Amino acid sequence: MWNLGRDLRHLVNTVHDLTGRGIGLKVLTGEGAAIDTTTASGKLALENFAALADSERALISERTITGLAAARARGRKGGCPHKMTPGKVCLAVAAVSQTQTMVGDLCTELGITRQTLYRHISPTGELRSDGTKLLNPR
Repeated sequence: MWNLGRDLRHLVNTVHDLTGRGIGLKVLTGEGAAIDTTTASGKLALENFAALADSERALISERTITGLAAARARGRKGGCPHKMTPGKVCLAVAAVSQTQTMVGDLCTELGITRQTLYRHISPTGELRSDGTKLLNPR
């Protein structure tokens, strides 16, 4: 058995390529699966499915954009909350300034990555711009 098409758009493009080479597609199994691209009615059925898929994709996109705009109007930004907090920045500054601190252990304890740590503070324990913004929000 051959699984044709990752999604409907891929299926339509594949059928179009096959038709260009003189090859037809006939669905053999499935309920109501009377699609045969070598006939006019089969081509019409496939084109109707493609139109429905495009319409559904557009509706999902519109709903997503509308939902994001409504969330923004309520003051929500969306996305994941930041891992670094003002308290974690203060702890990290104090810990990194001590020479015996193991950065990997500190990151594990704070629940952040090295990249996040070094985006907020320097290896010597000085605040960087992201750390300053977090401690002094406008």
